Amino acid sequence: MSMTRRSFNKALGAMAGAAALGRMGSAAASRNDQLNILCWEGYNTDDVLEPFRSMHAGAVVRAESGTSDPDMINKLRAGEVKVWDLINLNQPWARNQLMPEGLIKPLDKERFLPYFEKMSNLFSAPYPLAFNDSQELIGMPQRFGPFSFVVNTDKISREMAEDQGWKLFLDPAMKDRYGVLTYDNWNIIHMALTGDQNPFKPMDEAGLETFAGTAKQIFDNSKLMTDDLVAMNTALINGEIDAYFTGGTYTASPARLDGLTNIRAITPNSGPIDGKGGVVWIELTSLVNNPDPSTLAEDFLEFVQKPEICKAVGFAEGTYNPVAQMGDPDVFSLWDADELDSIQWDSLDEELSRSVEYDVVASYDELIKIYSAVKRG
Repeated sequence: MSMTRRSFNKALGAMAGAAALGRMGSAAASRNDQLNILCWEGYNTDDVLEPFRSMHAGAVVRAESGTSDPDMINKLRAGEVKVWDLINLNQPWARNQLMPEGLIKPLDKERFLPYFEKMSNLFSAPYPLAFNDSQELIGMPQRFGPFSFVVNTDKISREMAEDQGWKLFLDPAMKDRYGVLTYDNWNIIHMALTGDQNPFKPMDEAGLETFAGTAKQIFDNSKLMTDDLVAMNTALINGEIDAYFTGGTYTASPARLDGLTNIRAITPNSGPIDGKGGVVWIELTSLVNNPDPSTLAEDFLEFVQKPEICKAVGFAEGTYNPVAQMGDPDVFSLWDADELDSIQWDSLDEELSRSVEYDVVASYDELIKIYSAVKRG
């Protein structure tokens, strides 16, 4: 599997989007018989979509995977609010951009708030970023996971990796022993953390210089770079490298489910953001402010709360993730011991306690220029 959460076939996505746009004119009169979902991979699989189609015979249900959160947001800004009914993004965007810009609209609290009661502890309060300042419900959480780096514990112990944290990649003894999984936005976040910086706060000139030095050291001392998580895991399994920079439960899980539990995602014990060095991503699915809404949108959002569909979403596309709904015994019981081990369930709460929430990189425009130049060499 070469297509990953951070690396998709952009041409295919563009074709799908164009096709969806082209069909809207003729189908506008029957919007309650169609549903268009813009999402990260998983919600677009047959295991998720076919049961929903069966429940709504005759409905045309389409889902397209995006290339990045900003890319998907820009589709709505460009006028595709008229195309999409649901959008599935990581946690900061709904509250900070989509809702203030009128691109999404509130969900029915009476219908959806009861689902939070059965979610795991992180979400059952209910989850703050699922609401705007007016306490309107603006998204439903589902998949999530810590995302830092990955090691082969036969070569680098879990304890050592957690204690050293990001400094592991600055150790001269690690030269040519690690790879860089080039998920660029995540690399920028993680390089900032490596240099004891907070990527979610603006950086001055001195901060940008520090970042440039960290980026250069990490790239210069790496053995390989790829955006293919399968290739990176293979290099780790084969002993070509002992660790890779940028990865987590999401990227380590396929190898672990195959029995290679020495491949382990690591969350540092400490770091520069209030003592934390890990980052957790959490997806929210929101109702697009389509001027011609489909009643199937909220039906689908309720449908994916069903135990068997929660499992299908969590174990979609060859990578595996915990879901918020695993606080419900009926959902949790669908995971067997090997599947729980693949998503490192044994340490999940501990790792989350050492993580901050994924957020927008404050000085992204400046940092991506520095990062790109250093990456090119």
